Amino acid sequence: MHRRIGHALRHCEARSSPDNMLFLWIDSVESSICFVVPPRNDITDQIINPMPKTSPEIVELKRRIEENMKRKMRTPNDFVFLSGAIFDRTHETMSPTTLKRLWGYIDGADRTRNSTLDILSQFLGYGNWDDFVEKTGQESNSDEVLSPHVKAIELNVGDCVKVSWLPNRRCTFRYLGDEQFIVEEAANSKLKVGNTFYCNLFILGEPLYLTRLVQNDNPPVDFVVGNKGGLCELEKI
Repeated sequence: MHRRIGHALRHCEARSSPDNMLFLWIDSVESSICFVVPPRNDITDQIINPMPKTSPEIVELKRRIEENMKRKMRTPNDFVFLSGAIFDRTHETMSPTTLKRLWGYIDGADRTRNSTLDILSQFLGYGNWDDFVEKTGQESNSDEVLSPHVKAIELNVGDCVKVSWLPNRRCTFRYLGDEQFIVEEAANSKLKVGNTFYCNLFILGEPLYLTRLVQNDNPPVDFVVGNKGGLCELEKI
């Protein structure tokens, strides 16, 4: 039901509440009206997905999006471009900042919302995130990695992997077995000698995703290396 305001408008103000309800006050000469606009997403959209952003499923989702766009997400303009493409294709809004957090371009929560993963899955033509996970899981996992790479399962205990990434970051990792590594050398990096982590695959030109990184007495965290350009150097030594 619409109400026509036929008197002079004195004041119009919009405010949001902590639960994302929008209150719109329209104040005319003779009366005031308050419209209450419910939040765009229902509560299910606010559920945080338990998978970390470094999980194989989310990494694969991002890889397919970049492949679909024929564009690596490496600069702020890339995320603005992707945000516009998502709206054009799905008619859903996703900010460049949300995309930057998911890609690890800027710091943010380790996990993301189901609604974000649903929209990105729909962008690729899937029904939702669950549909993406199910259908990609049914596909063959034997796709060959064409870029130069190092697989943990092909290393012997004691082998070392040397990597570098921009700007001027360098590290050498020694293999401990069972996909676990220890940092042997580190220069200009947040990674420090003695840190340990798990990783199953290093790919030249791609970001490096480390899981269960342990630094000093801090609890394990997931960590992304070279998120703005990938690895510039990759060598087994």
